[in-house]
Amino acid sequence: MTTRDERPVTGRFLSGFLAERRDLLWGVLWLAGLALTWGWLGLYLNAPARALVGDACINTFAGAFAAVAVALVMGWGTALFLHFLESSRRRSAYLAVSFLLNLLRSVPQIVGMLIGYVVITALTLNEVLASDTSRILAMSLLTALLMFQEVVDLIRERIRHFESLEFVSALLVCGVPSRVIINREILLKNSVPNLVQKSVALFGRAIFLICSVDFIVSVGLSAEVSLSNLPVTLGSMLAKLDSKQDILAIGTALTDVRVIPTLFVEHLQGISVAFLIVYTLLCAYRVANGLMERYRL
Repeated sequence: MTTRDERPVTGRFLSGFLAERRDLLWGVLWLAGLALTWGWLGLYLNAPARALVGDACINTFAGAFAAVAVALVMGWGTALFLHFLESSRRRSAYLAVSFLLNLLRSVPQIVGMLIGYVVITALTLNEVLASDTSRILAMSLLTALLMFQEVVDLIRERIRHFESLEFVSALLVCGVPSRVIINREILLKNSVPNLVQKSVALFGRAIFLICSVDFIVSVGLSAEVSLSNLPVTLGSMLAKLDSKQDILAIGTALTDVRVIPTLFVEHLQGISVAFLIVYTLLCAYRVANGLMERYRL
């Protein structure tokens, strides 16, 4: 009988590596899932629909990546500004900025996205946002505006943690400027895993917000959306009539098993779009959790 210690060295190394690097495993699984889905679409989905799904994926993922990047920049700058106000004892300014941030935090993210989409639609109709790229960037900026305070909270918590240690006092005694200590020693050298984990979590949040609000807007305001010509995303694709019928076919399969073999061939558009959304959210959640477990965040 073979014990655990008698397993081949390669098998023990691989199992240990996968157990410790679940973030990498789920990241690879996400990319593999996207590749397999695209290969299946290439076999069974017609070219116009396949191109539309491809554009929706690019717009959604690019918008989410841009939202995370903007949220990191906004959060970093805001956290440093608040730290400066607090450390310089400018209490009135500190309280005013904190009040504005808390006021923004009190707005539900979905409600904020809907209000922002009204503004984006108006700007598009007035040809202020003339290209798809500018509209995607506007959507990303809106999404980042509703998420960046999580980065602010993270960075301020890291600064407070390290300021309670002697290492910051020692650097100050050595003449190192406070801004260098915060940006280089605390954030760049000791907080990168925290920022990466938060970025992955925000990426999943951005995908959820963009797809949810695009679905709501496309279902409830189809005429206005058609006029304003907003970029297609996975959320708006899911709201299309063809995709709805594809999703409803899943319910039919529950009562008629003969429909199941046709789901992934004849009803591929809606099912693939729904799969891409759900699978991306699942993988983002698993990657974020894997990073948290590996670095004990």
